[in-house]
Amino acid sequence: MFLSIKHCISVGLVIILLSLSACQDVIPPPRIAISKVSDNYINWLKRADSTVQYVNLYTLPFDSALNVLETCDGLLLTGGEDVFPGIYGSEEDTARCGTINFYRDTLEINLVYIALEMKMPIFGVCRGEQLLNVVFGGELFIDIPQDFDSAILHRCDDYLTCFHMVYVEQNSFLHTLCNCDSALVTTNHHQAVSMLGPDLAANAYAPDGLKEGVELADREGQPFILAVQWHPERMEAENPLSGPLAEAFLMSCKIFSMR
Repeated sequence: MFLSIKHCISVGLVIILLSLSACQDVIPPPRIAISKVSDNYINWLKRADSTVQYVNLYTLPFDSALNVLETCDGLLLTGGEDVFPGIYGSEEDTARCGTINFYRDTLEINLVYIALEMKMPIFGVCRGEQLLNVVFGGELFIDIPQDFDSAILHRCDDYLTCFHMVYVEQNSFLHTLCNCDSALVTTNHHQAVSMLGPDLAANAYAPDGLKEGVELADREGQPFILAVQWHPERMEAENPLSGPLAEAFLMSCKIFSMR
């Protein structure tokens, strides 16, 4: 397991995890609602737990997707198109965006609302981090090269060769999970979090100061909510900002399934 007991955030969680380990044969596999599936995300989850089940909500009728979410144990918001800037009051900047998928925006916003109401674990990747921040009342940089002075390449022609360091905030939930101060990540985005949603806190930064991850500012009594700008699903499982995050998310989903 990537997530060792010493990384857990409370004695209560340690007890639950120990119980889970002792009862693997009777606990159903975690069932993850994925906002839009690609093979990389499936492989990333299965490397952490080969028994994981998933549902591709994007291919379902809108109402069915919302209903199916309620049968799942966690929500994974994946990468993809730009979030429509009109959602956060910047519709005049739409021309500076890339592809926008209005249906997907509407679907994922409603999925987040339902997951939050259910206190279901949520993990966001790239677009998923940006959308989560917008749902919480935050805003985005429309285009990093135009809006944020940086020498760091956050998007390349070949995403497989696009890397930079990420520095993790020491007292963050993310730091508890990854047990590292920094790591090299793969990245591919031209938008990013600018103003944080009021209930969120940044947990990681790029060398240029760009926010690279968000989590709840006050986690007391709250569910697992974590989102990152990089692409852990494209990274080696041994990277502390990849494998341990998948395992922590799935462990939280198993705990949720026991509610």
